[in-house]
Amino acid sequence: MNPLEPKLVLISLLIQLGVAAAVSSSLARSTAFRRLLLATERTPIDRMQLMLLVVTPLTLGVWIRTVVPNFLAADISFATTILLGAILGPSVAAVGAVILSFPALLHHEFLALPVNLVAATVAGGFYRFADVEAIWTFSPMIDLSLYQWVRRNLRRPHLDRQVLLLLIIMLLQLCASEVAMYRPRRYFALRSNLWLLQLAIAAAAPVIVGIPLKIWNAIRIEDKLEQQARLLLEARLDALQRQINPHFLFNTLNSIGSLIRLEPELAREMIVRLANILRILLKKREAFVPFRDELAFTDDYLAIEVVRFGEKLRVVKEIAPDTLDLVVPSMLLQPLIENSIKHGLEPRISGGTVTLRSRIRGERLLLEVEDDGVGIAPERDVAMPVSGLRRPGNGIGMKNVRERMEVLYGNDAILEMESRPGRGTRITLEMPVVATTELQQSTTSARN
Repeated sequence: MNPLEPKLVLISLLIQLGVAAAVSSSLARSTAFRRLLLATERTPIDRMQLMLLVVTPLTLGVWIRTVVPNFLAADISFATTILLGAILGPSVAAVGAVILSFPALLHHEFLALPVNLVAATVAGGFYRFADVEAIWTFSPMIDLSLYQWVRRNLRRPHLDRQVLLLLIIMLLQLCASEVAMYRPRRYFALRSNLWLLQLAIAAAAPVIVGIPLKIWNAIRIEDKLEQQARLLLEARLDALQRQINPHFLFNTLNSIGSLIRLEPELAREMIVRLANILRILLKKREAFVPFRDELAFTDDYLAIEVVRFGEKLRVVKEIAPDTLDLVVPSMLLQPLIENSIKHGLEPRISGGTVTLRSRIRGERLLLEVEDDGVGIAPERDVAMPVSGLRRPGNGIGMKNVRERMEVLYGNDAILEMESRPGRGTRITLEMPVVATTELQQSTTSARN
């Protein structure tokens, strides 16, 4: 068989780069492929599934090359075998080599299988030898300045795995082209008698391998960035929900100290409730909890405050039963109740009442914390940055709740405050209705 025309070789090389990019990008949009690609630890079955997702469209390309005259660019099976060996190891790559070689074997190209198996073995050996990041960060453009690269390696000689993989791919491609040169009917590979064009063929092979690595590594980097953002968000939420006013702790301990001799049973009850509060604050909690659990936490807090303030503090609850199984952000009500007591009722000599309400309106959950205290003077009002509503100053409690609502719901939640100086303050939280079962299902799917 005569050598291929230089123009046909160059066109085929360009199309092969496009085929590699198109197939890699299409696979990157597959949910199953992304799941297998991003798995931190893959089982043998996972690796086989990942290999099958890669080789299936490319095996079709080999078949097209064997049946369509002069359509040579669809066959990138040799570079694919090297890619599989580099990211999945020799055994899985060998199975992939068998599948990729099958259409060629039907076309009587009997050397396709042994050549691909050699490529799988050599690339798989590099997989066992090199660090995984050295493979994923592989680029055929080793260094923008070869002079700087040579100087760096002369000053401190070391084995550069990037260069090693580049040389391995180019040498394997040169060997494959030689096999195709001497046994053209038994094996197919792009080849040329022109040494410059043959060098271009060898140089294109690392690019064909590098294109999928670049595209898929971008997905890995994006996933790592998302994980870091999620961890940062969890840390932020954790810091917000662990906040506790130290004055509350000191006042509670002082109250317990004064009750130990006079009313030891009441002091014991306060210690138990304070322990419950601290236990919840100090342990790792989910971002969302059932509303009934959030109410139980506020009950412990309010029980302590009722003991501290005595008859000056009254608590009223108007809780709709159908809201108890809905989920709300954890540690949501306590800061608001604390604000009502500290800023609304404590300055008032006669004390007052804190009212908690919950109800469902349409597809929205409404929670209210209302007091009949001194209210908030208009000059202390500050416009909220999201909704433009009025809120009091920069109190930690309100700021805590506002930030958590914005982090968890974005613009889908509303925090409103209505204050009448001398008559009290009402804070209304409005958020989407989410049932406990829906949260469990979403958490389970996210973990899977």
